[in-house]
Amino acid sequence: MENDMEIYALAQKLVDICRERGLKVATAESCTGGLISSAITEISGSSSVIELGVCSYSNRIKEEVLGVSKKTLETFSEYSAECAKEMANGARRLSGADFAVSTTGVAGPSGGSEKHPVGEVYVGFSSEKICKAERFLFSGDRNTVRRKAVYEALKMLIFSIEK
Repeated sequence: MENDMEIYALAQKLVDICRERGLKVATAESCTGGLISSAITEISGSSSVIELGVCSYSNRIKEEVLGVSKKTLETFSEYSAECAKEMANGARRLSGADFAVSTTGVAGPSGGSEKHPVGEVYVGFSSEKICKAERFLFSGDRNTVRRKAVYEALKMLIFSIEK
């Protein structure tokens, strides 16, 4: 399991890379409820890196604030790669950041279905050149699922920036 020290190390690496390169990041979080932006802002000097963190737990906020289309929510649901990509694009657009990451999914223990099981999380990423999302199926309790999602989101940010 990804522990807090591993998450902290990734957040430190992200802040260091972004500070060196003069880059800004933003987050749009549903199932992680602000844990990604919290991990980043634990790092001293993160104020020069993070532009915006949106906790968009409701579909109304996904739609009205982040610009996720009603059609996406109706066709694919809030638990989808399409939604994660639109969330990341919305956070980047709102903030003017160079990069944005998003999370949406079912952390559990309730709320899962056959179509969207507990532990299913989509991590989205947006930059000027690319917008992508990856599906994960994590095991464990709610806390574990959320921490694994934060870990993967930070890894995706770092990998995409270094690429």
